Amino acid sequence: MTTRWENWARTESATPDRVVFPASAEEVATVVADAAAAGSSVKAIGSGHSFSGIAVAEGVQLRPDRLTGLVRADTGTGLVTVRAGMPLHRLNPLLAELGLALEILGDIDRQTVAGALTTGPHGSGERFGIMATQVRELELVLADGSIVTCSSVERPDLFAAARVSLGALGVITTVTLQCVPLFALRGVDRPQPLDETLESLDELVATHAHFEFFWFPHTATALTRRFTRLPAGTGLRPRGRVARAVEDRFLADYAFDRLLRLGARRPRTVPGITRLATRLTGTRDVTDLAHRVFASPRDVRFREGEYAVPRNAVVDALSELRRWVDAHDEAISFPFEVRFAAADDIWLSPAHERDVAYVAFHQYHRMPHERWFQVCEDVLGAAGGRPHWGKMHRLGAAELAELYPRFADFTALRAHVDPSGVFANPYLDRVLGSVGGPR
Repeated sequence: MTTRWENWARTESATPDRVVFPASAEEVATVVADAAAAGSSVKAIGSGHSFSGIAVAEGVQLRPDRLTGLVRADTGTGLVTVRAGMPLHRLNPLLAELGLALEILGDIDRQTVAGALTTGPHGSGERFGIMATQVRELELVLADGSIVTCSSVERPDLFAAARVSLGALGVITTVTLQCVPLFALRGVDRPQPLDETLESLDELVATHAHFEFFWFPHTATALTRRFTRLPAGTGLRPRGRVARAVEDRFLADYAFDRLLRLGARRPRTVPGITRLATRLTGTRDVTDLAHRVFASPRDVRFREGEYAVPRNAVVDALSELRRWVDAHDEAISFPFEVRFAAADDIWLSPAHERDVAYVAFHQYHRMPHERWFQVCEDVLGAAGGRPHWGKMHRLGAAELAELYPRFADFTALRAHVDPSGVFANPYLDRVLGSVGGPR
């Protein structure tokens, strides 16, 4: 008997026909070949941090718990091969022991390595691409059960597509990453007026290795984060245990959640809650190993959507969203998060062939989100934005084909490597179009 699966946000769930825990590419290949022969679908899942239905498995659910660990590491070249189910929060300390680090990370480290690539996650920094740009080679199992390797020189088209594959091309089993020498980050968190932030945004992004900011609707303050890359031997000044407990566990989690529960019952209190949350977020200056600064805990449950808009469109888009908030009585309890990434050549990367600003919009999970998310999608979509594959959005294959120059190439490749739709599910049928016969 299988158990019901639910993602972290509780936006998606499934009760698969079968759950398996393979420990090698060969075991994955057997599972996939058997499922294909039986006319069943297969879906590999990660840690469940996608808000969309990308990981919903209705047939065979392949869990990564045993597909973990380092395969090999070359400290001279920085090339590290890791099994795809390895969680980032376990990988980063292992890399640090080798004197290595990932060049860029997002702000959550609970994902598996494969999960952190498949949907296109990213950090922030105009000179840095999304996380998938660090990949140099992939091993994956195709729908016929074959185990193949792809890189920029071996099966280059498959490599260009599979780095952000949505799980539609095969099951990734190992990943080779280009790491960099271990480094530290000085992170300075500082509130400043939103108008000032938007007016000087280009300068702020250009003068810091990594810059991002949060903005709570109903307020006029941006909560900025500025990161400076430093040698690993720099004297570290991490946050102490007490500070982490007070700031992360009590204020950011327990107290904020209790306030938002009140806001869910009495929506008129929400603007006051967001203003209070902004005032309580003061200046912070820490220096620590990069992976400890990039990522932070997120325990208050929420809904999230995110669009990557052309870099030069972000200020106008945010200004339009601000005007909408000021003109309506919508209670919006969570902030925007604005980050930046460099252009890349990955076929379904939201940063494909253009520098982008990522604008993430959120709502507390106990509050209605539909109207607000529709407004955000309307504004960011009109600005030329592309939705994050792992977050909530309403677009289908027809609209997405207009946004991605290589969309038709991706779907043609998908039809070639998975003609029967072994790796399909309802979300992929919506965003890519259906493939194969009835499952």
